[in-house]
Amino acid sequence: MEFDIPSIIQGYAQGYFLMANVGDESVGWYSSRKRALIPLDDRFRYPSSLKRVLNQERFTVAIDRDFQAVVEGCSDRETTWISPELKEIYWELHSQGWAHSFETWQGDTLAGGILGIAIGGAFIGESMFYRIPEGSKVAMVKLVERLRDRQFMLFDAQMSNPHLDRFGAYTISDREYQTLLQKALQRSCSLV
Repeated sequence: MEFDIPSIIQGYAQGYFLMANVGDESVGWYSSRKRALIPLDDRFRYPSSLKRVLNQERFTVAIDRDFQAVVEGCSDRETTWISPELKEIYWELHSQGWAHSFETWQGDTLAGGILGIAIGGAFIGESMFYRIPEGSKVAMVKLVERLRDRQFMLFDAQMSNPHLDRFGAYTISDREYQTLLQKALQRSCSLV
């Protein structure tokens, strides 16, 4: 199956995101009146228990070491919006340098990861998962460090949840989001 990758990137650049309907697995574009962001400034926070884990250096970090395994991990749930077609779209986006997996490893075992799309200075987080406790949390902290180092301006988490709130996630209106997104797209940043 062939996908129009430039059109897909244009959709994300306009503030939309792809999801598959849980019932029939048809992939469609979605938007939200409120957008959840992970702060890339001093508002980013995490529990002190996670600081201990980070200090123990139990995990190593990699980018795109096993992209497909991260996509599989993100979709391995009782109900998922990541359909087989969406997995193919992510793979094509990855093949063309747009989609990335930010991973934590414990030895040769994938501990957790975050799937996202990098466009300009915007990182659009699609999903995250863990197989080893704290794996995805460490990935979040290390990804924020990486985005800061690489001068990214925006870490879009799309929709808020209690897990993201623990990292200081906050919501803004779609109008504010569109303004931030357009500024972020003007930057030339690289995750890898």
